Amino acid sequence: MQAVFEFFSQNGSLLWEGTLETLYMTLVPTLFGYALGLPMGVLLTITKEGGIACAPRFHAVFGWLVNILRSLPFIILMIFIIPLTRLIAGTSIGATAACVPLTIAAAPFIARMVEQSLEEIDAGVVEAAKCMGATNLQIITRVLLVESVPSLLRGLSISTITLLGYTAITGAVGAGGLGNIAFRFGFQRYQDDVMYVTVALLILLVCVVQAVFNRFAKKADKRSR
Repeated sequence: MQAVFEFFSQNGSLLWEGTLETLYMTLVPTLFGYALGLPMGVLLTITKEGGIACAPRFHAVFGWLVNILRSLPFIILMIFIIPLTRLIAGTSIGATAACVPLTIAAAPFIARMVEQSLEEIDAGVVEAAKCMGATNLQIITRVLLVESVPSLLRGLSISTITLLGYTAITGAVGAGGLGNIAFRFGFQRYQDDVMYVTVALLILLVCVVQAVFNRFAKKADKRSR
């Protein structure tokens, strides 16, 4: 018990700061990633064959671009867009700079998650909305997005947890957060106790995120009422 007290008295502030940086690098890119990925997912859904705004050529080209962005390994993407990161954030290191590649990596992933969620909507619901004279915009905002809220929330939890894992990679190259602490202290200085605690904190964050979004998704699901 004494050893635990001494460990947290020495490293508590460092771990707290790292946890806050990790949350910052997770939540901000998730927010901006959805601001980009949600309309991308909607476009992929409505322009496919049989969609409410069918455009096969656009769908093929846009889907191809999304797949290219998704296929890039995150570490390569992060290095490749350093000039863009510097242009937007003013620097290529630190938690704020890390949000740029994290957002770009998240957007196409989220787009496919959104597309999958929207495709779960019964086509009969969309047809009923058309018969009632709803416009395409009304179908998107009042039918597709509303009916897919539980699935979108579950997808949000997956996206958030994925980005949480990416923050560990950014931390290893100087962006801060728990990943940076694990790399500097656990790997470079051979402080195994710091490594174990940072891993435990990351696992705890994943469990909390999963539990929170599962609860919201359950409340939003009409079938559970």
